[in-house]
Amino acid sequence: MPRLQSTPPDDKDETLEQYCDRANREAEQRRQQQLNEHADPAPPILSAIGTAAAWPTLDQAAYHGLLGEVVRTMEPQTEADPVAILLQVLIYVGNMIGDAPHYLVESDRHAGNLFSVLVGQSAKGRKGTSGGRARAVVKAADELWVEHRMKSGLSTGEGLINEVRDGDNKEDLGAPDKRLMISEPEFGNALAVMERPGNTLSAVIRKAWDGGTLSTLTKHSPMRATNPHISIVGHITIDELRARITRTEMANGFANRFLYALVRRSKLLPHGGHLLEPEIERLGERVKAAVDHAKSIGRVRMTEAAAHKWAMLYKDLSAEQPGLLGAIIARAEAQTIRLAMLYALLDRRDRIDVEHLAAGLAVWEYSEASAAYIFGDAVGDPVADDILRALQQSGAAGMTRTDISNLLGRNRSADRIGTALTLLTNKRRARMDSRTSGGRPSEVWYAVRAA
Repeated sequence: MPRLQSTPPDDKDETLEQYCDRANREAEQRRQQQLNEHADPAPPILSAIGTAAAWPTLDQAAYHGLLGEVVRTMEPQTEADPVAILLQVLIYVGNMIGDAPHYLVESDRHAGNLFSVLVGQSAKGRKGTSGGRARAVVKAADELWVEHRMKSGLSTGEGLINEVRDGDNKEDLGAPDKRLMISEPEFGNALAVMERPGNTLSAVIRKAWDGGTLSTLTKHSPMRATNPHISIVGHITIDELRARITRTEMANGFANRFLYALVRRSKLLPHGGHLLEPEIERLGERVKAAVDHAKSIGRVRMTEAAAHKWAMLYKDLSAEQPGLLGAIIARAEAQTIRLAMLYALLDRRDRIDVEHLAAGLAVWEYSEASAAYIFGDAVGDPVADDILRALQQSGAAGMTRTDISNLLGRNRSADRIGTALTLLTNKRRARMDSRTSGGRPSEVWYAVRAA
């Protein structure tokens, strides 16, 4: 057991709260000293290409305005990642505002509803802690919205539509509020149910991001939801996300409607943070004022300076990227516009200005870097990707066919494994050598590092 290094409060002038603050500071100082003297004590997280890729850094431009004030106020008093707090507050506020403010791209109407997945270690990533901190601020702004419009438990498309359904002009009056904030602490469960035959959740989620009318084709109990405003925040680990999200979801537009954000514990606070209630109330009041003002805004445009800046950014954001990673980040322009619009609305503006574009772009670039870290150049075949990760871990030792079969629990046929290995070979992600042992040659497979 570690030795207790913080002395208890024996000074009559030191309150328990002051002692806890001092103990937290000393714990963080010890952690920083350890990081300076040694390698990171936490287990390394490898990128999808098997190298210790650098953890992305969120540009300071993202901490613009009220959102930056919220994060800076909370950050010293929580172990949660500032990125996680920032993104969740932004998405929560975007849902609270509703669908009245919008930005037009040709005939496509972009409201402020965003989808995001926070990706980090289970328990140690402090994803739930960040959600609690973000929720405290928006609850101070609109407690009824938190109680009635924040839900969890994604399972079917019909269930999602039901939460924002229209009335049938008979006994069912429908949902009185078309805003719906889905906060899913076990997002892997939602990805799992989408794999079931006949499940419509993926299709409904894709349509919900786009906006417009949601409907079911059930003969006996059809439902419609006009003008729904649905936002989603999910929490998941890196390994589960890689394992659960399928090639189909990567390619059909489901995956690229989400912003991905790597998150991890920011510091050690053995006694927790001590953010005072008046500070939360103050931040809540400021958020409420911004939300109330935004609800009166309709179409959002750009200033002349922002339009000029956007013209320069647009080519790079629109550039087609190869592979499945390219499919995952294919909505760069639309995501950046939605993010920038929310920053403008938090500034109580009906025009996106240069600083709002810079803030939105910073968040998008963090998401793009997170997606690259998580997925790399994954081939998208679940068996092939499982094999590839194992080959990367095996290093110079490689793996025989028997090793690979054991890895997959011996429940994959030789033909299925052969197909996966052929795919990896064609993608130049794996190579095979022959090894002779006891007179019998055997295949030994190795990972090939991405160029």
